[in-house]
Amino acid sequence: MVHLSLAALASSALLVSAGPVKRASSVAASDAGVSVSDVYPPTGAVANPTLFPDETQVGYPGPTPTGVEPFAVQTAASYPTHTDIYPLVVPAASDAKDAKSFDISKYWGNLSPQYSVNPAQYGLANASPAVPDKCEVVQAHLYFRHGARYPTTGAPPSTFAGKVQNATQAAGGFTASGPLAFLNDWTYKLGAELLTPFGRKQNFDFGVASRQLYGKLLNNFTEAGTIPVMRTQSQDRMVKTMLNFVAGFFGVPEYQDQVNIEIELEARGFNLSGAPYEICTNSNNAYGSVGSTAATAFTKPYYEKAAERLNKHLSGNLTLVATDINAMLQLCSYETDALGYSSFCPLFTEDEFRVYEQAYDIQFAGNNGFQSPVSAAQGKAYLEELISRLNHSLITEWDSATNATQDGNEETFPLNQSLYADAAHEVSIMDALTALNLTALTGDTAFPPVDKLSTDHVYGASRIVPFGTQFQLQVLECQPSVPTKQIRMIVNDAVVPLSYPGCKPDPNGLCAYDTVLAGLIQRRDEIDFDHACFGNYTLPEYGSIHSGLAPSA
Repeated sequence: MVHLSLAALASSALLVSAGPVKRASSVAASDAGVSVSDVYPPTGAVANPTLFPDETQVGYPGPTPTGVEPFAVQTAASYPTHTDIYPLVVPAASDAKDAKSFDISKYWGNLSPQYSVNPAQYGLANASPAVPDKCEVVQAHLYFRHGARYPTTGAPPSTFAGKVQNATQAAGGFTASGPLAFLNDWTYKLGAELLTPFGRKQNFDFGVASRQLYGKLLNNFTEAGTIPVMRTQSQDRMVKTMLNFVAGFFGVPEYQDQVNIEIELEARGFNLSGAPYEICTNSNNAYGSVGSTAATAFTKPYYEKAAERLNKHLSGNLTLVATDINAMLQLCSYETDALGYSSFCPLFTEDEFRVYEQAYDIQFAGNNGFQSPVSAAQGKAYLEELISRLNHSLITEWDSATNATQDGNEETFPLNQSLYADAAHEVSIMDALTALNLTALTGDTAFPPVDKLSTDHVYGASRIVPFGTQFQLQVLECQPSVPTKQIRMIVNDAVVPLSYPGCKPDPNGLCAYDTVLAGLIQRRDEIDFDHACFGNYTLPEYGSIHSGLAPSA
């Protein structure tokens, strides 16, 4: 368990590797494609607490009376939806009437900024995360993803930058014209893996929103004389994700004394629910790449056609191929999320963005969703932990990536909190939703196809696992229902219908607490973690399984 200081929060300012400071407007053509960075704060420059003391030394705070904790999920006339992505600027697709008629930022798969999804997507058109009449929220479980980040190390954007640089430095170089003219002096300005300023804002905003919605649940901690334990992983962006969340939820510097932040060690060989792939061997080979393989095959003819169109604006050493189109679309997403705008975005048509999105749909369905043989096994750890919290009993036996060190100790894995908050990666959250068997996220038969461009499949990566994705599980007391205790689950503000044995159709997505708990336990018992993660079975083709479970042989 790590109890972090204000200095640690201050260190969440964006830092990138040191190097020559260059500006795009002044970069010579021979430098096109090179990687550039800025460095802040300057070496040796630190805050001066003598000349600029903090508020505890200055005094004179003025009146400080507190009011009641907000409980907007219970008291507001409607639920606050999230639709804007200020301060990002997103241009229109090349063939769109304007940026609003077709919002390309909702077609970036897991690189899309989080937005509120219409519950009609999953069949509950009139449901709202706001509490139904005659019900009261008594407990909330929050599971959320880090905000927007730089690409992972060695991802396609940096590979494409290297290709541009090599083309520039070869004899004769290259010349770009028309819509590609910016490539003549374009430089690669992205770091790797760290949160972007917008990403920090996403997690801070979710902290503020969660306090606004569920603040009253803190009264249970006051009555118990304790403070919450909230969890994340040890990667830099994951630590900063939780720091920004708690800064929004508790305030600065109040969060230092009002929450315990628990950090799971994320590295190969460590077992933890927030990054289960570190211990699931089969997730790191072909078994865990069913979706990626299918997505690459799906995009190839579309991206080859786009490359043919754009190559008309290039001469010399640079020729685009399908993998470059994929990288350029990713640059549209990453540069917008990191820099606020990208010249790559206006290069592509509406259909090309639809292809880009569907590729992510296929990838996540096959790698971490119901068409993956390892997804339910990887999500089993979170499922076990959720059952433990709902059952108010410590885990004593496990065969998954559950962290035994934490989960066997009520100090580090409390069982009676009224509010839980865990941060994780999108793949871990998708694994968890698969382990929870939220089949409504896929529809009855509408998995993303690989043989055509589709507009009617239910499963969508940008709707389920975008940057800043949010899963909420509400425990409610409802009158005059029998039994009174109910559960419902919400993904990016869309209430999801529950299909556990005994759950009846409900317009608000409610199902009896004991029924859901029994369904979760049944699901846990059918997931064979050892077989899925370490077994040798026939590699399934994309589309051949629909349960997230590995085939028996």
